[in-house]
Amino acid sequence: MKRKLIGILAILPLSLTIASCGAEPEVKENKADALPLVKISKIENKRFTHEIRVQGSVETDKDVLLGAEMGGLITAVNVKEGQKVSAGQVIAIVDASILSSNVEEIKTQLEYAEYMYSKQLELNKRGVGSEFDLETAKNQVSSLKASMNSLNTQRGKALIKAPFSGVIDAVYAKVGQMASPQAPIVRLVNNSNVDIVATLSEKHLPNVKVGTDISVRLPNYSDTVFNLKITNVGNYIEETNRTFRIMSSIKNNTLLLPNMLTEISVTDLEVENGLVIPSISISKDQNNNDYIYIAKKNSKGELVAVKVNIEVVDKFNGEALIVSDKLKAGQEVIVEGARGIAENDVVRTK
Repeated sequence: MKRKLIGILAILPLSLTIASCGAEPEVKENKADALPLVKISKIENKRFTHEIRVQGSVETDKDVLLGAEMGGLITAVNVKEGQKVSAGQVIAIVDASILSSNVEEIKTQLEYAEYMYSKQLELNKRGVGSEFDLETAKNQVSSLKASMNSLNTQRGKALIKAPFSGVIDAVYAKVGQMASPQAPIVRLVNNSNVDIVATLSEKHLPNVKVGTDISVRLPNYSDTVFNLKITNVGNYIEETNRTFRIMSSIKNNTLLLPNMLTEISVTDLEVENGLVIPSISISKDQNNNDYIYIAKKNSKGELVAVKVNIEVVDKFNGEALIVSDKLKAGQEVIVEGARGIAENDVVRTK
């Protein structure tokens, strides 16, 4: 038994030697490849703008439905769709023959009343007529003149006239139909001066003033952009949705039509020279504070992530305007890979 044990112990070193000779050589791990991979970008000192993007529409105060102020038979429609008309031009006529007859009747009565008034004046000058008869005749003349003016005014309403120059967009009435104040006869439009209007949340009110720059795009005209300024800011907050109106006027318009949809960009913040970084680089800690990692080289030449707390003023289009007394333009901020590292970690960029 003892001889067998000695034989096994003698063979064991030889087996270990053979096994070690047949094993593959060990590969050493590259420590640099194990470092977190990040992407960096430089902090810039440049112009920063922030825009509010909302939907707006086109409005004009010269878009009206013209109707008759009095009822009656329509005897003439003098315009067609697409026709240009001038201010004061007669659009349509409503029958006013009854009013004309009444005017003639009042005219006859007025002539007689004026005759009686002249006779009373002569009698009064001679000291024959009474003061009462003179005042009665005078009052009769004044009353009939007032009635005449009233009838002439009503008769004038039988002529539907254009209140301003424009284009007849639609004709709703036909000759022979009955006109009424509730039924429109034509639509008259003048689009030479239009307004771009939109509503903004009340939180933007402190940053939006008359003169604030806006950019207007038309969804149906992708290559058309209007660079305008706000001409009016609303003085009332809507209770239902907490918004206020803004308006910008366009003169000599040849493209826009009322009720067209627009996309409006309002520049509510503009800083000529500020610290700007990619907004993707910003993280938040447990206390809801904003911070970023700056990539700095240590004494060994290694790239180290240094945590810096910042104050974010605003973000827009993938950029953020920040404030920090510890940062300056040209420093390198970690843009990607920051979620998986901690302060003072050594990182790599490739």
